[in-house]
Amino acid sequence: MPFIWHGFFLALTMAMIELSTVLPNLIAELTKSNVAFGALYSIMLGAPLIFNLLFSYYMKKFKYKKKFLLFGIYLRSFSFLGMAVFTLLFAKDNPTITLVSFYGLILLFALSGGFAGIAYSDIIGKLLPSEKRPRLYATRQIFNGVASLLGGFIIARIFATGSFIFPMNYVLGMAIGCLGLIFGAFGFWAIKEPPSDFDNSDEAGEGMIAGTLKILKGDRAFRRFILIENITSFSLMILPFYMVFVKHTFADYRNYFGAYVIAQIAGGILSNFMWSAISKRLGTVMVLKVCILTGALIPAVAIALVPMGAVWYVLVFLLTGVITSGRNIGFEPYLLDIAPGDKRTVYLGIRGTLNILVVLLPVAGGLFIDKLGYFAAFATVSVVMLIAFFLLHKGAIQRQT
Repeated sequence: MPFIWHGFFLALTMAMIELSTVLPNLIAELTKSNVAFGALYSIMLGAPLIFNLLFSYYMKKFKYKKKFLLFGIYLRSFSFLGMAVFTLLFAKDNPTITLVSFYGLILLFALSGGFAGIAYSDIIGKLLPSEKRPRLYATRQIFNGVASLLGGFIIARIFATGSFIFPMNYVLGMAIGCLGLIFGAFGFWAIKEPPSDFDNSDEAGEGMIAGTLKILKGDRAFRRFILIENITSFSLMILPFYMVFVKHTFADYRNYFGAYVIAQIAGGILSNFMWSAISKRLGTVMVLKVCILTGALIPAVAIALVPMGAVWYVLVFLLTGVITSGRNIGFEPYLLDIAPGDKRTVYLGIRGTLNILVVLLPVAGGLFIDKLGYFAAFATVSVVMLIAFFLLHKGAIQRQT
């Protein structure tokens, strides 16, 4: 199936710049500033969300979205190639040039991903009924996990002592990522996409802002979904800083870097079976509850493991893989369930743009850590995630009828 094919190569690609291990380690080679790193991570996560509303209102006018999906994928491939070139030419002798180029290239990578992501989700919504979507996401996660594990072993080999020296290890990984995206796009050429439903409601002819406000005012379940997703973004804020913390805390962390990457990938793979079972038997809301509780647990584990040494941080990265997988299986399938078919593209865009904390929190996290330290940041994330769980448990999201 094209979605599985694409997911496999996308997962292999993303393993090459794994956002909680590989990319933070590279940025730490280029700059010592947590704020600079947080800003870069904000671009990676948040840039597509800022523009998603514009993208969705533009794309809703088109019956077919596949061309937008393919265009976005090829732009992402180009950005990977650009990062590889700048890293090769400047990372060793002029890291500032490399860092500045990354802001532009990662912005392109993120925007093209957001552009493609709306088209991707809309096509899934058209091709699959509600009851089959969780199975697709879970199956895709399993194959993604296999690809990520393969990517993890490739990264571990590339970064092994005596293999490739800086910056060739990163350049090689990015080159593999570029090719992975190109191969992954092949599957979508075979899709026979049905035409989209058109929105015939009153807000269809209104402006973007007026139409968005009308949807939010009229859909209580959607408003609460956005609130919960924003609050749980605190768990995403702290994910890349675990690697930076390890780098600053343990002198021997390099001995376990490959193990961290593989542990995170293994956590995603193994948890897929758990998330799939929970979704099938108890529903997507229960997936979100378990995911949020796990997100509250990880910072506490990170604090508790400090006296035990760098090797034990394999557990932290294992759990980050678990919650990353859980978010993928929980949030988007639930949104596709509550979004009306003729407004699906717009709902996806509104959700992305209003998930504003994903943009702000990585920068805020860098500032917070610089001022108060890692332990205070970790403890704050745990408390906020527990608050999110309480809101969800008390019925903050209810399925729309």
